[in-house]
Parts: sequence; C-alpha cells; structure tokens
Amino acid sequence: MVREAVRHAPDMIIVWDPHPGDELFEAVRLLESAAPSPVLVFTSDVRAETMDAAIACGIDDWVVNGYAPGRLRPLLQFTVLRHRQIRQMREELGDLKRRFEERKLVDRAKGILMNARHISEDEAFRLLRSASMHAKQRIGQVSQQVIDSAHYAEAINRSGRLRMLSQRIVKLYALAAMNVETAGSRALLADSVTQIDQSLMVLGRALSRPTFGDLLDAVQSTWSAVQSSLVAAPASARVPQLDQDAERLLDLSDRLTQALENAGLTPSLHVINVSGRQRMLAQRLAKLALLRSSGALAAGEALPEDMASTAEAFEQGLTYLRGIPLSTPAIRDGLARADATWQDMLAAVRAGAQQGARVTLAATSESLLELFDALTHEYEQSMQMLMG
Repeated sequence: MVREAVRHAPDMIIVWDPHPGDELFEAVRLLESAAPSPVLVFTSDVRAETMDAAIACGIDDWVVNGYAPGRLRPLLQFTVLRHRQIRQMREELGDLKRRFEERKLVDRAKGILMNARHISEDEAFRLLRSASMHAKQRIGQVSQQVIDSAHYAEAINRSGRLRMLSQRIVKLYALAAMNVETAGSRALLADSVTQIDQSLMVLGRALSRPTFGDLLDAVQSTWSAVQSSLVAAPASARVPQLDQDAERLLDLSDRLTQALENAGLTPSLHVINVSGRQRMLAQRLAKLALLRSSGALAAGEALPEDMASTAEAFEQGLTYLRGIPLSTPAIRDGLARADATWQDMLAAVRAGAQQGARVTLAATSESLLELFDALTHEYEQSMQMLMG
C-alpha cells in the first residue's frame, strides 16, 4: 500500500479490511511520513481499542459496516476535509513548538552573552537579531550557534588544561624531589591532581558519551596510572616512570581536545586550542629543563632538540595569537606580559641546573600558566568567538 501510494500519489486511499491489525496501522504511519494522503477504512471491527489505534496512527475515517453505495460520496468528502483540517492543525502545532523551542534557545544564548560580556538583556538580544539578519538565518539558528560555541569552547579549555596538567605534575614532582620550594611544589601538585579529577568529572557530564566516550575513558585510565605514581613521597628515581605515563596522558588529552575542536565546526575554536596549548608548552619546557642533567648552556649554544622544538612551538603560538584579529586591550596586554615572562623563562632554562635558575624556572612557568589561563578565558568569552 505504501509503495503504491508513493508511486501513484493518489487523492485518497480506501481500505477494506474486516479485521485490521498492527500491519495496517504501521503502514499508515509510514504513509504519513512518506506520502501523506487521506485514508478511509471500511471494516467490520467494532472494538474501541482498534478504533483508538486507528486514530493514533493517522487514519482519517473509520466506517464500521457502512459501505452502501449511497453513502460513499459524503464519506469521501468528509475524509478529505478531515485530513486537510488535521494536517493544518499539525502544522500549526509544529509551528508553535518550533517557536517555543526557538524562544528557549534565544533565552539561553542571551544568558551566555550577558554573562560573557556583562551586557544587558536588551543588548544581547540586539546582537542576536543583528547576527541573524547578517547571516540570513533565523534567530533560533544563530542562538543555537552561540550555545554550541560556548559549549565546545568550555570543553576545549578544560580538555586543554588536562594537557597542561600532565606536564605540570611532572615538573612539580621533580621540583619537590630536588627540594626546590618543596612545600609550595607539593601544594601545587595536590592542586593539580584535584584539577584533573574535576575536569574529567565535568567533561564526563558535558560531552556526548557515544561520540567522545572512548577518548574520555582512555584519558581516565591513563590518569589512574599517573596517580599511582604520586602516592609515595616525591623521589628522583620515580620521575622517569611518572614522565612516561604523563606523556601518554598528554597525547590522549591532545586527541580529545582536537576532536572537540573539529566537532565544534567554528574556526574561532582553534584560537582557544592554541592559547590553551601555550600553557602546556610552558610547563613542558620547564619540565624538560629540570630533567636535563647537564649544566648551563654556553653563550650561543643551541637548546637540546626536545627543548628547542617545544620553545619553537611556543613562539609560533605567540606569533599566531598576536596576528589574529580576535583581540581586545586585555588580550594585547596579556600577550605582551606573556612575551616578557617567556624571555625570563628562557634565560632560566639556559642557566641549567643552578638552584636559583630552578626557582626562576618554577616561578616563570607558573606565571605563564596564569597569564594564558586568563588569555584563554578572554578568548573563550570573546564576542567574536561566541557569535562565530
């Protein structure tokens, strides 16, 4: 019946079935989605349960033992008119539902913009309406884009923090093992453990399990291995195994972050990824410098390969962030301060294993972490990112 209706597009479908059942009702449901047509059923079934099922599946008229020729014309007319009326009511109901859902999206998007940029509700709505007109999209579509952008921006920031914390933990553990500001290093180490647990908990609630569950599970499993190395008091002999596990955590966290950026489909999300990555690169360079056993580098001597590639990646990130149009006075000031702190950190890296250099290395790497935390938050909350 469905196949023939799709093929011939009739004005009406008339069914004779003395005892209709689920097969007919399912066919009518398929027909409603594939080729909606008025459906008139003649039957001998007088059960109320069957009538209820007939109405639920979309049958327009149900005639019991009433197929005399003289009744046919008015029954056909009634079926067509009823079908038309029901379709109109469904369209109106669908439109009301769409408007209601759109209103909820607009309210959520307004809240995001108001919180991010500290603007009034009226100003947030004007921004959404202006973006809607500019993009030639419904305001609900623009609102959904703002909601999605904010969702993925926060997820990328949190996932990017996992990358950074994988390197910070090894750096702090090594500092504690070297008796460099031991109390402070241990306190920051404990804070890093708490941050990872919290980030994994938030990401587990916020992200789609079917889409990102395998990546999250891999990060969680590797983090458990890292935690097992942190149970005992910091010791230099345990650093290599901790660093090996942390490298695995870094790789898996980076995969998750990249997957989130790709899923967001907003070019501005790349900025958050890059800014967040700067936090990790600063911690990584500090870690590599602490684990290097040789002394200070001679004037003009090149950094070891792993350290040189990390420093180069950091400087490339700085260059990229300086050049993008996504900027504010706060962002420009933050980048300038990050550049100055970076130069101090490089000097400490080149000074090698001296105790004073290690203290400077610890301080400057933490300062860079704070600066890029603030910068990443600025990018995450920027109007250009939220509005696409």
